[in-house]
Amino acid sequence: MATAPVSPSPLCRPEEDPFLLLESTFHAVQDILASFQGCLLRRSWLERPYGEEEITLLEEELLPALKSCLARIGELDEQFSLRWRSGPTAASKMSASRSPS
Repeated sequence: MATAPVSPSPLCRPEEDPFLLLESTFHAVQDILASFQGCLLRRSWLERPYGEEEITLLEEELLPALKSCLARIGELDEQFSLRWRSGPTAASKMSASRSPS
């Protein structure tokens, strides 16, 4: 899972990028699960906290799913970048036609 460097964009600030938020969430969940090994992890809407079995299941199922999602986003970003570098697309032509004159 490669992280693209964050540089200023005319489209949005890094904190407004939902995919950077997803990546940040992945790392936060990974850190939380690692720090709660052997402890109970409380949840605000559940009557019982997560124990070792639940935490292990989250590590085995949730983290790989998030990682896979981030990898796919990276693949799509790469495809879009290649397409955009090769010339204008129908979508960019449409957005240009919608711009106020």
